[in-house]
Amino acid sequence: MTIVLSPYWSPEEGIQKLKLEAMGEFSLTHMMSALTLHYRLAPPSFSRKLQLDRTLLQLRSKSSPIEKYSFLAQLKEADVEAFYRLCLENMAEITPVIYTPTVGEACLQYSKIFRKSEGLFISLKDKGRIGSILRNWPFVNDARISVVTDGSRILGLGDLGVNGMPIAIGKLSLYVAGAGLRPSSTLPITLDLGTNNSGNLSDPLYLGLRQRRPSEAEYNAFMDEFVTEMGRVYPKVLVQFEDFSSDHALSYLTRFRNNLPLFNDDIQGTGAVVLAGLLSAARLVPIPRNEHRILLFGAGSASVGVAKQLMSFFTLSGMNEEEARRQIWLVDSKGLVYVGREGVVEYKMYFARRHYTGPPMKDLAEIVQYVKPTALLGLSTIAGAFTPKVISIMSQNTPRPIIFSLSNPVHLSECTFSEALTYSNGTAIFASGSPFGSQVIGGVRREAGQGNNMYIFPGLGLGAILCRAKSVTDSMVEASALGLASSLSWDERALELVYPRIERIREISANIAVKVIRAAQKAGVDNSTDLKRMDDTLLLEFVRRKMWNP
Repeated sequence: MTIVLSPYWSPEEGIQKLKLEAMGEFSLTHMMSALTLHYRLAPPSFSRKLQLDRTLLQLRSKSSPIEKYSFLAQLKEADVEAFYRLCLENMAEITPVIYTPTVGEACLQYSKIFRKSEGLFISLKDKGRIGSILRNWPFVNDARISVVTDGSRILGLGDLGVNGMPIAIGKLSLYVAGAGLRPSSTLPITLDLGTNNSGNLSDPLYLGLRQRRPSEAEYNAFMDEFVTEMGRVYPKVLVQFEDFSSDHALSYLTRFRNNLPLFNDDIQGTGAVVLAGLLSAARLVPIPRNEHRILLFGAGSASVGVAKQLMSFFTLSGMNEEEARRQIWLVDSKGLVYVGREGVVEYKMYFARRHYTGPPMKDLAEIVQYVKPTALLGLSTIAGAFTPKVISIMSQNTPRPIIFSLSNPVHLSECTFSEALTYSNGTAIFASGSPFGSQVIGGVRREAGQGNNMYIFPGLGLGAILCRAKSVTDSMVEASALGLASSLSWDERALELVYPRIERIREISANIAVKVIRAAQKAGVDNSTDLKRMDDTLLLEFVRRKMWNP
């Protein structure tokens, strides 16, 4: 039997509460098959295969992405196996609907399109009894993976409050589709600590608390209780922090990563997927690894966390930490980050240039001309920041400029695939956060890489769960990047792809999981000691057997 939680407001207590509602015991297709066999109440020619074909046609008949999103949400509620079978058979088509870019629109409209809750909402008013709220989840014993957001920085859309719930739901759908975790093992959680978005506060349909976010002390006290109770109620659960604001993303990762198995996808997942893309792209650039220079445009705390992950690009080739640090530059809203510049916050100082003595440098084209980067990475959510001039200068600095426009959703990308190719005369090696269509240049069809975190977190999570990791170490995150980089097939390499095709996600996730397990074993944070006795071939078979199939 499927149990869902429906939130309702208790005017007597002045708080939001949850009630359990039972759904049917069988999926729709199972029920229809049973009716056909035993009672002939279903059409004689009904079959699960034809029903899936029919469902795909119905999906394609929807005129807008948000209509497709709502249709798939209803399908998942009615027939979870059909939903995931449809995903697995049509990954390239379904992923942009249940995740980026459509999930951004779903978040913006969440309070308007809401029908039924798929996760837990824990509000500031629940402080002091967070543990009891967590125990309300009907699958406490099944839960293995939880995506947790406070909705304070959803994609590039800002503070959306509880409207960020679709992010948690979408990520967990990809854990199931991409790594074979059981649907009942997933737990989406949105922490409602208010919102500073005036549009939400004035929206009569807004589902969250109608108050501004609390003080830092209140925030930290709430998070301390939440993490403590998560460890008590869900000792087997891996926690993924998602879309926390820049002032909390890195600090909460540092604060809590040793309290329970936890990682931050915006920092570590993005860092790993970008690292994998750079490793793949570097094979196409005719210069030694230690001569690359990386310029990050956008320097929030998450971006700085990504920059630290990218140091592995250099240390893996034999450079020491200080040498690696010198190959990475940051640009924030005030320009090039350097020691002595006014207003450089503490977490950026590690990558601040120590020997720059010139005037403040704010223009990106001027900075690119000065730094001469071989790789330009956009994490700014500033659409069009990579201008034709910037791209042209990049192509003058290096024969194959690496340009990763990583901001989401697509309308916030620093440049398009077409622009990168056009203004680099076809030489750019391009990847983006959201999908772009293929382009023909010089008579050759080129495909854009998508630096999508879904290449990383399903396999990283699967590996951590299977080895029952006590914590998620930096070495495990690095291993996930190496697993992704090594997953390119010969055909994909021949096409100069920097990421493998998304249709192979289960194969990719299994390979990543093996590398993550080995890294956990080496770090001594694994609890499944039996896995140590398996060689890599047997371990890969074990991982594949553990994957749920609809």
